[in-house]
Amino acid sequence: MSERTAYETWVEDNQRCLVEEFDRLKTRFAGGEPAEAGRSAINDIDDKHASHSAIDLVTHLFGLSRFERDLLLLCAGVEMNAELARVCGDALGGSHRPSVTFGLALAALEKPHWSALAPIGPLRRWRLIELDESQGLTQARLRIDERVLHYLAGVNYLDPRLRPLLRMRRAGELLATAHRETAASVLSTLQTEGALSSLVLLTGDDLEGQGDVATSVASALGLHLYVLPASMVPATPSEIEALAVLWQRETMLLNAALVVECTEREVPKQVSTFIDQLGGLIFVTGPELPTFHRTGISAEVNRPQAAEQRLLWEQALGGDAAFVNGSLDGVAWQFRLSAGTIAQTGAQLRRRLAGGERPEGLLWRACRKAGRLKLDELAQRIDPAADWAVLVLPPAQVTTLRAMAAQVRHRLTVYQDWGFGHRSTRGLGITALFAGESGTGKTMAAEVLANELNLDLYRIDLSAVVSKYIGETERNLRRLFDAADESGAILLFDEADALFGKRSEVKDSHDRYANIEVSYLLQRMEAYRGLAILTTNMKAALDQAFHRRLRFVIQFPFPDASQREAIWRSMFPAATPTDGLDYAKLAKLHMAGGNIRNIALNAAFLAAHAGESVRMGHLLQAAHSEAAKRDRPLSDAETRGWV
Repeated sequence: MSERTAYETWVEDNQRCLVEEFDRLKTRFAGGEPAEAGRSAINDIDDKHASHSAIDLVTHLFGLSRFERDLLLLCAGVEMNAELARVCGDALGGSHRPSVTFGLALAALEKPHWSALAPIGPLRRWRLIELDESQGLTQARLRIDERVLHYLAGVNYLDPRLRPLLRMRRAGELLATAHRETAASVLSTLQTEGALSSLVLLTGDDLEGQGDVATSVASALGLHLYVLPASMVPATPSEIEALAVLWQRETMLLNAALVVECTEREVPKQVSTFIDQLGGLIFVTGPELPTFHRTGISAEVNRPQAAEQRLLWEQALGGDAAFVNGSLDGVAWQFRLSAGTIAQTGAQLRRRLAGGERPEGLLWRACRKAGRLKLDELAQRIDPAADWAVLVLPPAQVTTLRAMAAQVRHRLTVYQDWGFGHRSTRGLGITALFAGESGTGKTMAAEVLANELNLDLYRIDLSAVVSKYIGETERNLRRLFDAADESGAILLFDEADALFGKRSEVKDSHDRYANIEVSYLLQRMEAYRGLAILTTNMKAALDQAFHRRLRFVIQFPFPDASQREAIWRSMFPAATPTDGLDYAKLAKLHMAGGNIRNIALNAAFLAAHAGESVRMGHLLQAAHSEAAKRDRPLSDAETRGWV
């Protein structure tokens, strides 16, 4: 017999059982005893099928007495059975709308007891019935909760009051080996200690992987899994209690477990209050979790390491893995993606390959795109357009930049194959400081590196990250690095002067916390698997102790005349019409590359407006405008002979 047929048969038997139960109650009101055939029919469903009737399940799950069971059935019958509703109406004098009162139930049902409607009794505690107490307890009109009414009828679903808060989580396509082992360990502990009312705390940097582990454990226990974001937990005690009661009722009706998902490291206080009120199996996931009053099982779930990510990519791509085999090692080392992201990206790649796309670079581009989702919300992504040809710097600086690119490119060889990464996890990040005046090419150099390495580049304005509130800067930086860990992008921290400075002398608490913030930034930069760059206009203002924690320090000098001429020559695209430009004379203008670019661009707009080619006169006008912005008028020596 198929599962669907078995369910349909159960529904039919359950309906038949309800009809017999309602007939029994009608007979009771008439003053007679239920027919033996009726009692036999009611019990027959248990003999024929493994699943009890819905009313028997509710009775067992919520520990109802015989009187409470019949009272719940009576409230259901008034809604579902017209004849029983009429009988109840007649019993109340015929002038009332068909309903049930507690006094009626006390008079008509077997083994009555007053505690049936106590607030701590199961009928009211689990909100199986609702009552209107405005006319006193015995005259209070009783009504079955709609969710429970449908359950008794054989229709089971998540309570509509919980739908806006919860989402169902299904098993992912892939599960990392380390996560599978963690799930097996948690499951073994639950089976030993009892899983019906347990708390499982899953921490680490792989939030999606934590959900995978929870789903695996719940599935093995035959439980459905629902996710509640921590941000959706209400703040007031009454709302917390109401949510806890509704969910605990659902755990029994749906045979379900709950995941409280904490995406931020700062977990709202009400989450702990909510969890302390819950029974059933509860998972709490997040980067870091507070201490709860309930004791729980703890496990750490981090993103898969490079070797395991490669295996996941092979599983996700299946037979198509052969087309991108040369890219798997580099991708596995550069990007830290969860198993779920790998499965989703792998499915997209298979479709694209099946559609005829060339495999060259396809996997790498897909990983870059997948890694952008979180970081795009926190930092400015720069589309790198510059290359080595347009970067004008002294040879020593260019050599150092190429060395940086080489280190990023060969990390897999040195750290993994040659074993340097096995000795210590500290200092494996590639960190750099770019120091120099504004416009000397610091951001352009970062663009060149991003282009060379085929990586995304994100600019973070540290002046916007730094907060006057103690501890807030660290939280902002933590959120940023947590998001960046997946992407492997190049991080360019602009305006480092806003955070760094000579702070060896601590004068007050703000200086002390500033030191903590700087140390935290450097710590995260050193641990970051990508390339992290700081820029500053005032290298001398930085404490030398910070220099020692940076792998590269590059000074971007103000360009000399020959370098300025090279910058001018590279400034105009081949399609730009020019006429009579004297680059040697232009090089006498004492401005950095950023200012030169502004002048060239503004001159191009002046020429376009005049319908002419770019000439020295346009550049002279644009140069004066640029100088006015800097409050430094141009000298005659700088512009002599331009027109």
